[in-house]
Amino acid sequence: MAARGVFAERIAESLDPFARMPLTAGNRVELLVSAVQFFPSLVQAIGAAQRSVHLETYILADDATGRSVMDALAAAAARGVDVRILVDGFGGGEFGRRLAGGQAPPGVAVRIYRPERWWRVRRRLLRRLHRKIAVIDNTLAYIGGINVVDEPREDEFTGEAIGPRFDFAVRCEGPVVASVSHAVRRLWWAVGVANFGDLSEPLPERARIPPPQPAGVRAALALRDNLRHRHVIEHSYLAAIRGARREVLLACAYFLPGRRMRRALVRAARRGVRVRLLLQGRIEYRLQHFAQRAMYGQLLSAGVEIHEYRPSYLHAKVAVVDEDWATVGSSNLDPVSLLLAREANVIVRDRTFAAALRAVVQTALREDARQLDAEVYARRSRAQRVTDWIAYGLVRVATVVLARGNNY
Repeated sequence: MAARGVFAERIAESLDPFARMPLTAGNRVELLVSAVQFFPSLVQAIGAAQRSVHLETYILADDATGRSVMDALAAAAARGVDVRILVDGFGGGEFGRRLAGGQAPPGVAVRIYRPERWWRVRRRLLRRLHRKIAVIDNTLAYIGGINVVDEPREDEFTGEAIGPRFDFAVRCEGPVVASVSHAVRRLWWAVGVANFGDLSEPLPERARIPPPQPAGVRAALALRDNLRHRHVIEHSYLAAIRGARREVLLACAYFLPGRRMRRALVRAARRGVRVRLLLQGRIEYRLQHFAQRAMYGQLLSAGVEIHEYRPSYLHAKVAVVDEDWATVGSSNLDPVSLLLAREANVIVRDRTFAAALRAVVQTALREDARQLDAEVYARRSRAQRVTDWIAYGLVRVATVVLARGNNY
């Protein structure tokens, strides 16, 4: 089974001409801020679907949000729409397994990406499907960082009431949708071969490119996988940061970049670029939280501004560079996203879109975040410094172990 899964994924990746599609003009890209805007738009689009709906997600929860999406998918299947769900084997949990095991609504096909159970932990555990994508009728696509799960009501460590996660997605129409549609159909095929040995379905062919939208923008899909396109998203960030002239504005939930990314941010700040990072202010995962704080000193001393988001959990994975480069997607700047998981981002080159995203992040910086002071950070206690560096070391060692080998 494992060998068959490796083979299927390698075939899908090696023959995928869309894994890094160049920028194409004529796309309509709408910014959606948090679940409050995302789910009503998604459910409405599913309700209007005529031919097909394909949903990929890391988490699909058995809660009010999950049931509302499943109800919309069930209704679409009932009227003859081809409905497919691909959910991660770890993030999808027991609900995903039940759906794939025969409890999905009639007409809804469900597959599990790399089924995992707690008693069968393997080194490839963190090679997850972290993409959040929906494609409707091969003409409309949603991409972002928002899982199909209810918003938290309280901080799980302090019990404090909190608001919705700060997160983003985009609604896309136009030529870029062809690359998104092709990516999800290829992976659906690969999982079918890996899980079921199903070779009856042919390898999906090149997707039809939708016509350009009037007054559309230039956009591209950037995928990260474990074969040919390991560093596409990381290199996109690096190229934008290295070319920045005035500003780098970045919001990231889990921020533990490698040396090249840190060096690019430091050099940008030292050449006069204003570099601002909006990072997690609440403890969500202790090891990750303390590990990322270990590297703040290098950034702060170079003039990088670090702001910690406080009202709720930060879940965003977005950036704006200068006036016309922006990205929205599922990829964090940490080892799991950049070295292990399948990720998907949309890159947009457009001043209006970049300005809209910049405005939302700037508002969060101004109203919902606390800026770290370099001198105060430097005076933190010895116990805090030791804790941070131990956490950092553990994360790096675990990354080396989990990223080694060819167990794709």
